[in-house]
Amino acid sequence: MSINKEVASFDEAVKDVFDGAIVLIGGFGDPGSAPSYLIRALAKQGARNLTIVGNVTGYGRELRQSMDLPMWDWWEDAGILSENGQVRKAIAAFPVPASPKLVNPFEKRFRANEVEVELVPQGTLAERIRANKAGIGAFFTPTGPGTIIQGEKEVRVIDGKPHILEYAIKADFAFIRAYKADRLGNLIYRGTMRTFNSTMAGAARVTIAEVDEIIPVEEMDPEAVVTPALYVERVGVRTPEGRVQVVQKIRKEER
Repeated sequence: MSINKEVASFDEAVKDVFDGAIVLIGGFGDPGSAPSYLIRALAKQGARNLTIVGNVTGYGRELRQSMDLPMWDWWEDAGILSENGQVRKAIAAFPVPASPKLVNPFEKRFRANEVEVELVPQGTLAERIRANKAGIGAFFTPTGPGTIIQGEKEVRVIDGKPHILEYAIKADFAFIRAYKADRLGNLIYRGTMRTFNSTMAGAARVTIAEVDEIIPVEEMDPEAVVTPALYVERVGVRTPEGRVQVVQKIRKEER
């Protein structure tokens, strides 16, 4: 039986994201690792009251312009979802920029009491995501006892150290960024693409991968595959024309 997980467009890939969905958004915070086309498609689709889960909540367009950051067509981050008022809650390690001089869209909404935030240490966040993929309901971690992270969470002493109970994050969709895929959904990554993207793959009911290229199955090196096809439901590919434009823009700005 032939299996082909490639979708015709990114709009089609995200069309069933519903109001109130929990969406994992991959990447570490840099443009090269963000599932930008999927994020833009979701902004266009308009689903609201979303809970977004990721390392960061994104700069958004307005802040990027004020910082004089490149406004490449291919770079979009989760900040646009907050700008659009689509986000109800964020579960993140760095929900706001480190500098107090920079206020991203999510922080603006938070200050206006329009959104909620759940601050999670970076390693704990990765493990809470991975735990759901592994079928682990909860785990104890030594990160956070005695801090704001502890809150009302259960605490146990293990090996003489206090540990707090953290629950797996059960998500509806995972938006991830990879380098290449085959039609079955096997993925390989390049550079910083791997970060949270590979962790999130398979950690939601539906995993959607955004890739630069889809190659024939027989050309996929099994030793290079990081995410096996079992963890991926849909694959969207950036157009060759888009990749050419990206190279041209980079070269022009480097001159």
